[in-house]
Amino acid sequence: MSLLPDRHPQKDFFILDISDVVPKDDIASMEHPLFSLATKPDMRHLEYRSGDNKLKITPSWVGLPTIFDKDILIFCISQLMHRKNRGEKIGKRVRFSARELSIATNRPVGGNHYKRLEQAFNRLRGTTFQTDITTGNRRETRIFGLIDEGGFVMQADTWRLDYCEVVLSDWVMRAIESNEVVTITNDYFRLRRPLERRIYEIARKHCGEQKKWQIGLANLQNKTGSNAPLKKFRLNIRQIIADDHMPFYRMELTEDDLVIFRPRKTKTTLAPSITLPDWAEEKARRIAREKGWDYHALRANWMEFAQDEAGKGNPPQNAGAAFVAYCNKQESLR
Repeated sequence: MSLLPDRHPQKDFFILDISDVVPKDDIASMEHPLFSLATKPDMRHLEYRSGDNKLKITPSWVGLPTIFDKDILIFCISQLMHRKNRGEKIGKRVRFSARELSIATNRPVGGNHYKRLEQAFNRLRGTTFQTDITTGNRRETRIFGLIDEGGFVMQADTWRLDYCEVVLSDWVMRAIESNEVVTITNDYFRLRRPLERRIYEIARKHCGEQKKWQIGLANLQNKTGSNAPLKKFRLNIRQIIADDHMPFYRMELTEDDLVIFRPRKTKTTLAPSITLPDWAEEKARRIAREKGWDYHALRANWMEFAQDEAGKGNPPQNAGAAFVAYCNKQESLR
């Protein structure tokens, strides 16, 4: 099965706006199977154990949240982390348009945005989680939803959708405030299979940039939350290995059911150095002075983004011009 097409290839990765902030995922939900891999309404009541951690999940009236519903959380976490890294004040409430969400998560623009989002909000808001998983260096038994609110604001004159609004739960916000997030690749949103998305998250969390990480097949299945028979799960893993679409990682399944993950490239290849020419730095300093920004903060924010993208095979074609354009786009603080 092929990757989904890149539906928005024309967006400029190096002029930051709300639709192309570096995607971030929270570590707790990467570690534990909070999201269903089903593509149809999943009404199961679930309970997982991992070491000392327990997780109970009770579905909403429309079912468990899906791995594709998680795109909304990734989008919101990414926006808040971007603002936080820029020194801006953040809160639980995130406002965005359906188009911005679609572009950032590689979804089609238009169509039944409203209906799809409404269903996702219901699943994210209505599903109840009970767990003692640690977030923000605190371990508590909590019963919560992933979001406190999710809704739409309409234009009064035309009754067209103006913007969407999500209020994140305290449990999610503690992960953001404690920096318990990691960068993921934009190609995550091109994976068709729910299981592929889930396995990428697990590999990103546990393997990272190590030369190798391995896990038993049965343990991997438990981490994914898959309810398929082990024989079927093994076939699914073999198919994923044969298709070889997993971003960043290559997988191997041994005869004794050991799943091995290795990065496709070395760290130095993934994050090549990016050099800014003197003329670009001079222009950027002038822009920073005019807008009341700390030049070094602007430079650090852009370099972090650019190096992440270069590591994923999207290096800036003209680093100087891209950096200056980014600086020009920042709002004045004066």
